[in-house]
Formats: sequence, C-alpha cells, structure tokens
Amino acid sequence: MRDLEQAGSLLDIAEKDYRALRGMKDPEVFSDEIFGFHVQQAVEKALKAWLCCVGSPFPRTHDLDELGALLEQAGQRIPGFLPDLLQFTDFGVAFRYEAFPDLEGNIDRQDTIERVGGLLGHVRQILTDAAR
Repeated sequence: MRDLEQAGSLLDIAEKDYRALRGMKDPEVFSDEIFGFHVQQAVEKALKAWLCCVGSPFPRTHDLDELGALLEQAGQRIPGFLPDLLQFTDFGVAFRYEAFPDLEGNIDRQDTIERVGGLLGHVRQILTDAAR
C-alpha cells in the first residue's frame, strides 16, 4: 500500500540534506566524509520516499544499492544519474566513524549536487503524480 504522507515527509527531510550539500562546496571547510554523509542521507531518504510512493516496503537500512534493487524489483525505471549516487552507501556507516585521507579531493561536488537535485526532482514528480 502506498504511503504518500510518509513519502512526502521523507522527501522533505532529503531536501534539507540537499540544501546542506549546496553549502558544502568548499573541501577546505567540509571534508569529503561530511559531504558524502549528507549525499548518502539525501539519497537514502529520497529512495525510501520513492518506495513509499509505489507501495514497496523497505527494510531499515542505509544500503543504497539494496534500496535501488528494491525499486527495480518494484518495476521502476532507474534514471541514468542514480547509479553514481548509489556508490555513496559507505558514507552512511563506514566513513562516518573513521577518517579516510585517500578520499580527499576525489568527489566532484558540483556534479554530485546536481545528481542529488535530479533525484529529488524525479521523486517529487513521482509523488505529485501518485497524489493525483
């Protein structure tokens, strides 16, 4: 059963993480671990909102690949920009509690912000269509 209210709430929270991302463009101020964590959080919440829109249950997980697989199993077409975002899973857990100096400078922040924005817009449209 679809839960559009929960989908809207999750998407609203994802958009807060997205707004934070847009202010984290300077790697001298925000480490890749911090930036990546907010990417992971925004994507996780957006994917869960999408799953709510299509009535697909999801486990309590931070695994973006698992959430993406659930969307595919629910018959959803995965946009081309999503696979790159699914790679941020480790920022939700592993990179949160330990510094990884090898990460520094490896994230194209502007491109990532645009991809997250694209995902949020995509899910917002799905929510809007489902509410009709």
